[in-house]
Amino acid sequence: MLKQINWGIIGCGNVTEVKSGPAFNKVEGSALQMVMRRDADKAKSYAHRHEVPQWTNVADELINHPDINAIYIATPPGSHAEYAIKAMEAGKAVYVEKPMAATYKQALAMLETSRSTGVPLFVAYYRRTLPGFLKVKELIDSGEIGQTLYVNMRLIRAARPYEKEARQDIWRLQAEHSGGGIFYDLASHQLDFLDFLFGPIKTVFGVAANRGGYYEVEDTVSASMQFKNGVVGNGIWSFVTHENAQEDIIEVVGTTGKIQLSGFEHTPIILYKDGEVIEYPYLNPENIQYNLIKQVVETLQGIGQCVSTGETAIRTNKVMQKIVKDFYE
Repeated sequence: MLKQINWGIIGCGNVTEVKSGPAFNKVEGSALQMVMRRDADKAKSYAHRHEVPQWTNVADELINHPDINAIYIATPPGSHAEYAIKAMEAGKAVYVEKPMAATYKQALAMLETSRSTGVPLFVAYYRRTLPGFLKVKELIDSGEIGQTLYVNMRLIRAARPYEKEARQDIWRLQAEHSGGGIFYDLASHQLDFLDFLFGPIKTVFGVAANRGGYYEVEDTVSASMQFKNGVVGNGIWSFVTHENAQEDIIEVVGTTGKIQLSGFEHTPIILYKDGEVIEYPYLNPENIQYNLIKQVVETLQGIGQCVSTGETAIRTNKVMQKIVKDFYE
């Protein structure tokens, strides 16, 4: 087990500015020592602004650096497998952004490398550690809504102006980089959280379509699923609707009550039970990935157990691929 975790970041873009990057220096026994970005000026700027000792624009230099024993990969999903496999083969623990990879095949190659090398692989599904989402799990596990029957998800919003332009620099709209459309980027969080609540999805059917015509990947998706514990679920995702139709809601319905929450707005959890409406407000950490990063560090130090690993995260890649399969075939 490692006592001191010295991190390197591959891909120090926007997601690392506040959500994750600063957290590596806030956890005891953890320090951010080096960052990499292909644009050398941007890598240097990030290192200067965040007081990171070293920077580079060459990934292999960071991966093989003797001072680094753990690597956070925050590039688009299409390059996760390449960097993660190299890092694990170099003996460096890996914490990779979600979704785990652009395809299930790539994710499987990552997981197989982790298994064969014995090097740990973690995935940034941080909702598994946030207070509001943990409250939902507590309410369900304690029987506050009786036996859970079904879950219903709706994530619906209008297209952003830059999405309508189908700009080539938006990796989320290029399947080779993201795995699919915005569905892959956002629904992955929701589907992984449901896996956290109910366990693996046993059966899933989905349809995907491009209804807006702004870009080539899917923009509207529907899915029905059943979890191994018997809970059934359905979801609708659309990213080209009218502004008045926008929704972000997850409803968990049981025999004696219902829980309602937002997947992305972090508004209070609402419990409907016995004619009452109870709200549970909560505060997230300043750096929203802090709780999960702390778990990763403690797991590497042998004093904890991380709830989001390659073993759990690959299930979401498999489910998403099944949902959009016909669209891409």
